[in-house]
Amino acid sequence: MATRQTRTLARFMMAPSVIVLFVWMIVPLVLTLFYSFQRYNLQHPERAGFVWFRNYYFFLTDPAFLQAISNTLILVVGVLVITVVGGILLALLLDQPIWGQGIVRLLVIAPFFVMPTVSALVWKNMLMHPQYGIFAWLWQLVGQRPIAWLQDLPLLSVTLITSWEWLPFATLILLTALQSLDEDQKEASEMDGANFVNRFIYIILPHLARAITVVILIETIFLLGIFAEIYVTTQGGPGYSSTNLPFLVYVQALLNFDVGGASAGGVIAVILANIVAIFLIRIVGRNLDA
Repeated sequence: MATRQTRTLARFMMAPSVIVLFVWMIVPLVLTLFYSFQRYNLQHPERAGFVWFRNYYFFLTDPAFLQAISNTLILVVGVLVITVVGGILLALLLDQPIWGQGIVRLLVIAPFFVMPTVSALVWKNMLMHPQYGIFAWLWQLVGQRPIAWLQDLPLLSVTLITSWEWLPFATLILLTALQSLDEDQKEASEMDGANFVNRFIYIILPHLARAITVVILIETIFLLGIFAEIYVTTQGGPGYSSTNLPFLVYVQALLNFDVGGASAGGVIAVILANIVAIFLIRIVGRNLDA
């Protein structure tokens, strides 16, 4: 009897959270699925009607879709490489006893607390501007013509901006894992004559394997939905050269007013994100069980 009352009380206390979750997630998902099967354009709402899988067909066969998928993968992989490698190097540096260690750590972690729109504006106007940006000034010091980053190298520019935002997160996770390494192992390896490269390959890197996996998992889930950095800097251009899947859905919905096609793209994006997340979670599970 007591067990039944306990279960009833637990369900009653969980009910508000379940209801909020349902309203917040399930209802929008159902509406998105509903509109994805309709021909619904905001400029011509009177022409709305069911077209079933036609929106999916047009979205999947659109040349911009393939380029958006390619840009999304390049952006995610590029940011992961920069943040993981840079995070390991910064973690190794911050783990050393240096003067002002606390201030240095605070400065390294600070970019993670800057809003994406703000950081994108800073990079666009203060660093990458081809006339008065810091990069242009440095380029002119060596007698070279400044690079118009956002016009000539749009996808690389977005990758650098996003990497700057996520590098502190990777550094923090990897530094925490590095500080949990047993000092006796380091001292024993030094007594055996192992140099820094050998210690890094055979001791430090295996110890950081789980932390690296967690960084890759969390960053990938968030990087698949990058939008603000592209919107503020390149607007997906020139052409579709820096358009990823979320930005393509935005263009379809709010610039072309095609709610049906955008809903189909949103469903496809959710499916692809879940496939990637499940794949990465399985990898994480294997590494944590090892």
